[in-house]
Amino acid sequence: MTEATTYTRIDGRKIAAEIKQEIATKVASMKAEGKKLPHLAIILVGDDGASQTYVDHKVKACKEVGFHYTLLRFADTIQEDKLLKHIVQLNNDDDVDGLIVQLPLPAHISVEHVTDHIRADKDVDGFTNQNFGSIISRHPLLLPATPFGVMELLRRYNIETKGKHCVVVGASRIAGAPLSMMLAEQGRATVTICHKYTQDLASHTKQADILFVAVGKPGLITEDMVKEGAVVIDIGTTRVEGKQYKNGYAIKGDVDFEKVAPKCSYITPVPGGVGPMTIASLLLNTLRAAELRNK
Repeated sequence: MTEATTYTRIDGRKIAAEIKQEIATKVASMKAEGKKLPHLAIILVGDDGASQTYVDHKVKACKEVGFHYTLLRFADTIQEDKLLKHIVQLNNDDDVDGLIVQLPLPAHISVEHVTDHIRADKDVDGFTNQNFGSIISRHPLLLPATPFGVMELLRRYNIETKGKHCVVVGASRIAGAPLSMMLAEQGRATVTICHKYTQDLASHTKQADILFVAVGKPGLITEDMVKEGAVVIDIGTTRVEGKQYKNGYAIKGDVDFEKVAPKCSYITPVPGGVGPMTIASLLLNTLRAAELRNK
């Protein structure tokens, strides 16, 4: 048995609320100066319950900080060419600063085609090739939202990445891959990337000073896979059904929180850790896009 450490629970909701307040203050100043207010356009295709919930949260966040917003809803039967025409219209709308298309999309619509049609300077999700590639530049345009949120959590909790060994489990384009690039480029960390083909995963995770997990497999990381005093950032979110849960389901992370937490110096819970920071990052990106356009 290892001796339990006193860990700090990283509160993503608290940090996200602080960021929203900072943004709201800036927007109020913009309004007082007669400047155009940031405007986020959101496209929702279909009636997926989880997607609807995510969009509702984004609309609520826009209202909280004083952004203008446009929400376009389309049936899941919309043809790809028609959806792309709406994206082009929003690209050409000078009042729109940020544009997001809520994922997932119906099978007959290519995510790649949709992403390719979004203007990079309005791509507040940070999914376009231009924004993805700009991570390794000195002046990135709009950073991928989830990794941006993770880096902001580390910064605001004064968790040093320079010279640290960071292990990222999960190599998706949405989270793991861009996060690895940001840790190396901005964080000056030594980075190991693991994925589903990695053999003996525990041998890598046990070396991590800071462990990031973004797989979507509840309980993947167990107590024996984490070294004493590590920082653990759980990015995975999976809806797990079960009669034992109050609402019939629970949101679970990739880390066995209860058993892993006592070994950590810092750890994010799920929910309430990285999740709220993604929306906060979308707002930060939209504000940045608006400020760039105002210049």
